[in-house]
Amino acid sequence: TDEIMQQEIRPLVAVDIIEQLHRQFAILSGGRGKDGAPIITFPEFAGFSEIPDDDFLNVVTYLTSIPSLEAASIGFIIIIDRRRDKWSAVKASLTRIAGAFPGNLQLVFVLRPSRFIQRAIADIGIKFYRDDFKMKVPIIMLNSVSDLHGYIDKSQLTRELGGTLEYGHSQWIHHRTAIENFAMTVKSTAQMLQTFGTDLAETELPNDVQCTEELLSSHTDHHSKLKDELKLAVKQGATLLTCIREPVTRSASSKLSPDELENVATVERLLAQLDETEKAFDQFWTKHHLKLEQCLQLRHFEHDFREVKLTLDNLMETQASFTDIGDSVTRVENLLKEQKHLEEKGQEPLEKAQSLALHGEQLIQNNHYAVDSIRPKCVELRRICDDFINETKRKYDILGKSLELHKQLDKASQWCEAGIYLLASQAVDKCQSQEGAETALVEIEKFLVTAKEHQLSNPKEFYNQFDMILTPEIKANAQRIVQKLEDVQEMFDKRQVSLKKLAAKQTRPVQPVAPHPESSPKRASPKITRPAAQENTSYHFQVRRRGPATQNGNHALVQGLIEKCISKSQGCHIINELIETERVYVEELQSIIEGYASEMDNPNLVHLIPSALQNKKEILFGNLPEIYYFHNRIFLKEIENCIENPELLARCFLKRKEDLQIYEKYCQNKPRSEALWRQCGDSIFFQECQRKLDHKLSLDAYLLKPVQRITKYQLLLKEMLKCSKNSEGTAELEEALATMLDIIKSVNDSMHQIAITGYEGDVSELGKLLMQGSFNVWTDHKKGHNKVKDLARFKPMQRHLFLYTKMLLFCKKREENTDGHEKTASYSFKNSLKMSTVGITENVKGDNKKFEIWYNGREEVYIIQASSVELKNTWISEIRKVLTGQLEACR
Repeated sequence: TDEIMQQEIRPLVAVDIIEQLHRQFAILSGGRGKDGAPIITFPEFAGFSEIPDDDFLNVVTYLTSIPSLEAASIGFIIIIDRRRDKWSAVKASLTRIAGAFPGNLQLVFVLRPSRFIQRAIADIGIKFYRDDFKMKVPIIMLNSVSDLHGYIDKSQLTRELGGTLEYGHSQWIHHRTAIENFAMTVKSTAQMLQTFGTDLAETELPNDVQCTEELLSSHTDHHSKLKDELKLAVKQGATLLTCIREPVTRSASSKLSPDELENVATVERLLAQLDETEKAFDQFWTKHHLKLEQCLQLRHFEHDFREVKLTLDNLMETQASFTDIGDSVTRVENLLKEQKHLEEKGQEPLEKAQSLALHGEQLIQNNHYAVDSIRPKCVELRRICDDFINETKRKYDILGKSLELHKQLDKASQWCEAGIYLLASQAVDKCQSQEGAETALVEIEKFLVTAKEHQLSNPKEFYNQFDMILTPEIKANAQRIVQKLEDVQEMFDKRQVSLKKLAAKQTRPVQPVAPHPESSPKRASPKITRPAAQENTSYHFQVRRRGPATQNGNHALVQGLIEKCISKSQGCHIINELIETERVYVEELQSIIEGYASEMDNPNLVHLIPSALQNKKEILFGNLPEIYYFHNRIFLKEIENCIENPELLARCFLKRKEDLQIYEKYCQNKPRSEALWRQCGDSIFFQECQRKLDHKLSLDAYLLKPVQRITKYQLLLKEMLKCSKNSEGTAELEEALATMLDIIKSVNDSMHQIAITGYEGDVSELGKLLMQGSFNVWTDHKKGHNKVKDLARFKPMQRHLFLYTKMLLFCKKREENTDGHEKTASYSFKNSLKMSTVGITENVKGDNKKFEIWYNGREEVYIIQASSVELKNTWISEIRKVLTGQLEACR
């Protein structure tokens, strides 16, 4: 079976037969014969015949396995000491040895019994039974130990046999056990190292940083434990070696027996084997550890590469979307700032990418095993960095060229305007004289010289210089300015022609010639006087009428063009103001959102936010983010496109009529926002935000900006209208102004509407709010008491009316002070009339500011007094529209 086979395969060790060895019925003292044969001694042992065969066999087998193969091959010498025993014991011993001795025998010495009778019997017995022992070696019977000394040197015999060999059985067993334990330790250590090495070799390298770090740590810990085991084993071997050599160390005259020398050699051999195993293991571990460290380096490199690559890709995507080259100097300067910001933003990722590429190249130089994976990533990082740098340079070049172009165009436009103003400033009456004409010519010539200074003398060449970077829009603008240059140049040419004529002509006063009294037509000679008179009269008429008429005609043409250009210049100024204030407005909105609203979500500032403000960001800021998004992404860009085309401005407002309704929602929320601010405005949170933003005003001032801004547009549109009377865009401007006024009215009405209290229905179901305002109201009810009627006629009620397409609401206005701040109005609901059942009387006797609204065939009559006739007429007009619309709907 497996157990039997295992026992047969595994050699015996001392610990297996420790009890049998301790009985000392056979010993290997370490002595040798003259030819080096190992000596096994069977000392006197009373119970030798009672020893079980297995025990005997195991001990003898173990003892014969100890000497070296070389010594064992010589053959063993056996000494059987039976001096105190009988012949029967000698016979039993020889029989057992002959039948069970596992090794080669050379000689057998028997110390026969010392008593005379037993000795005689032994002599006879050996002669008769020698063949029975089946030994092929000589059996030498000895009478005493001195006879033994004739065969074996005393130094190879123990004291019991009259020799000088030191032998302690217990110490021998201890040494054998220790040596065999050490051999097992060496073997198990080697097996552990081999198993660990196999595991390392078969380990698959992880694909992420964390798992690689964990594997490296685990293997390093295991390696450290095995190294500790090795150190313990070496220490154990060294201690054992010291113990075996102890006699020699203790006494210089002492010598180790051959067996002890073999023990020393065995331990030294095991230590050498251990050392070789350790060196091989260290060599393998060094390679494996290096690979693990390189794997960790690779995983870190790959992780950093993915992060940096993602950042660079986003950066490149942002850069790729940066296609605008600007349509004005201001816009290009802003684009250059944005490009600079993008470049600065890209510095850190670029430095990280360059550093990572350098790190990758260092890994390659250090013979990293994954060169084929690292090198392409380094190349990719450097390529992206170069692409970003080159693209940035290219965009700077384009924007620089664009800036130069727009500056040239601005200079050209300014030169044109300056030229027009110069022509306008030259008074016609002063130019009639030669001196005045010459002065005007000098002024013009000096001004035309400035065209060369600004490289504007050849407009087409100036335009062609920038042809490669022009978009269709900018190209059209450039062509328009070039055309404007040519027009102004033509105006100067015409003025120069006129002035040169005036400067060259020698003007002299011409007196009208009257005929003498005596010169009568009847007596005058027609050939002399009449033709002369006719010629002179015609000449003077031409000088006095033709010259000035031509000059005045040119002046009127120039003056009309000048007025047109001045008007357009003023329009551009207004648009510039609109754009600049719009940019400031957008920046202020951005600062509110980033500096206040976003900070409410900042974990570092949460503890500063008062409890009353928790989860109320939408109340405080309303739909401010929506307003910011609209102006920043849409409206600002659209009005910036109008800087060179003022006529497009009105279309911007008309196109965005619905979008601008977002202000209605903001204004409706404003009272709630103000109430919350009054409650929390003095908190440390707002003070800290204001300090960070370096704002001089507190948040409530900035929250008022949208309300101020929506009312500003109509003022700018009114200014634009003044500058563009009777021009082609006037109608659109008037429509845009009406639209903005309507939006402001709608916003104002909605703020009043949200203050209505006590109305049980939903005001959103009443249709569009058309009008709202305060009036004096009298009521007259046919079913009521006369007293009530009479009182009602003399005591008006103060009522605030809300006119919807479906309903007319009567409310009472109430004003309340709120903590010492401005009064807040609210409207308490009193009554309502369905517009489908009312009628109106437009005029009431005695007061042209009154009108009547009646209900159910005048069962209820409401006499309403407006503050002015104009207001009354406006309300009547709106009510009439509602009633007319209902009538048409019924048809």
